[in-house]
Amino acid sequence: MRLFRRVTVTAGLAVAALVLGVAVAPAASAATAAFVRTASWGSGYEARFTVTNNTSSTITSWTVVFDLPAGTSIGSYWDADLTRNGQQFSFRNKSWNGTLGPNATASFGFVAAGAGDPTNCTVNGSSCAGGPPTNPGAPATPGNVRVTGTTGTSIAVAWNASSGATGYRVYEGTTVRATVTGTSATIGGLPACTSRSYTVAAYNAQGESARSAAVSGTTTGCTNPGTGAQVAAPYIYSWGNVPNVNTVMSATGIKWFTKAFVLSGGGCVPAWDGNRPITSAGDAQQIAAIRAAGGDIIPSVGGWSGNKLGPNCSSAAALAGALQQVISAYNLKAIDLDVENTDEFESEVVQDRILGALKILKQNNPGLRTIVTIPTATSGPSWWGTRLINQGAALQANVDVWTIMPFNFGGGADMYASTVSAAEGLKNALKTAFGWTDAVAYQHMGISGMNGRSDQNEITTVAQWTSIRDWAESRGLARLAFWSVNRDRGCPGGPLSSDCSSIAQPDWEFTRITAQFG
Repeated sequence: MRLFRRVTVTAGLAVAALVLGVAVAPAASAATAAFVRTASWGSGYEARFTVTNNTSSTITSWTVVFDLPAGTSIGSYWDADLTRNGQQFSFRNKSWNGTLGPNATASFGFVAAGAGDPTNCTVNGSSCAGGPPTNPGAPATPGNVRVTGTTGTSIAVAWNASSGATGYRVYEGTTVRATVTGTSATIGGLPACTSRSYTVAAYNAQGESARSAAVSGTTTGCTNPGTGAQVAAPYIYSWGNVPNVNTVMSATGIKWFTKAFVLSGGGCVPAWDGNRPITSAGDAQQIAAIRAAGGDIIPSVGGWSGNKLGPNCSSAAALAGALQQVISAYNLKAIDLDVENTDEFESEVVQDRILGALKILKQNNPGLRTIVTIPTATSGPSWWGTRLINQGAALQANVDVWTIMPFNFGGGADMYASTVSAAEGLKNALKTAFGWTDAVAYQHMGISGMNGRSDQNEITTVAQWTSIRDWAESRGLARLAFWSVNRDRGCPGGPLSSDCSSIAQPDWEFTRITAQFG
């Protein structure tokens, strides 16, 4: 909502994840291109190439060309332009990622249908493997490193065999966690709900290969804040006519609230609404009252209006540090990144910064549930929304719930039908990006509607919201929210208001309906 709602290429990646082709590499190559599968499923996989400039001079463009075996093809792709000639695929840089300084990198990704890996790979006409290996005679770097299973105390990984290898070492950072002769290993003795990242190197008598790209897994046993009443979390904010949370909770049965908004209090410093410290007495008292009544909050970061942390923090690490202050202050179980204003939503740099920060938060806070909330058209996410989802997959940000805001379509006569259409579009975007089935995609989705009148004079009635709730529950969605509890009061026929819904309704009726979700 515009008026009242939403006061709201890295360097140092592994150069060789999979050595491709059989040609002898030239003595010096302007670039290398490393391939790694980032996700696999029965009928296909998602993959990433990382192009690295290995010279002391800047290159201004790159083209990666490879073959795929018959029966394997490419569907969606991102961060490069694709030309296909039969089973040969050529990826050329975009206008913004072609120039690479010495040792700089750029990545692009795609989703493949079929099981075949690329072969005969070249980058700018030279072998993707680049120059001679660091250890002549050592085996190639293991490819297709993947997590194959997790328990409450272990993570299992596997990889493709490397020619000439006599064994493999599994690393966590610089520490060897397993040494095996086969192509799989299980790392045990881990705490429940703990994330770990591993790389794999092959070795023989001549030496050890370069390590693979990292793969991450999380042991089971996490407390999931997206089950039961916790998936129902309408927005509440702290300006205007703020409702008493105990009154609302007692009248409706709602337990969780999405608390808006965390903004920039100046630079990369988080503040409620941009002007109150995160630990301010009023906000802390409201959160304590919700928890005392058996509920909890999900802070929402961003929104439409106000100064955002995404553009103000200089890096993903800095943004993660700012968000960690909020998480640590209240020992949070979940956090919502509301990415809708153009300074965040329509910026590739800021989109990637947000996704990188969420990835760091997941690694540093086992069990934390991350939510990304975005605007939508009736057909589903826009180009920018699809780009954010695809990058979430490519960067392995591990976002738990992708939530759409199905309103402000430009006038919708049937908000139930428009919401379902938008949600199905989100489902299809998630399936394409992650290779999920319908059922799995639904489990990673949320809906955040607007009760009563929207900014563009669309009307969502109590009956329509009930139908939306029932549809979301029948599909197994992970989250249901709306903007907002502050507006969940009747004022029929009135103009758009931050204090009421502008339709006839009993007070707190949208909240009561939402509380029954899940």
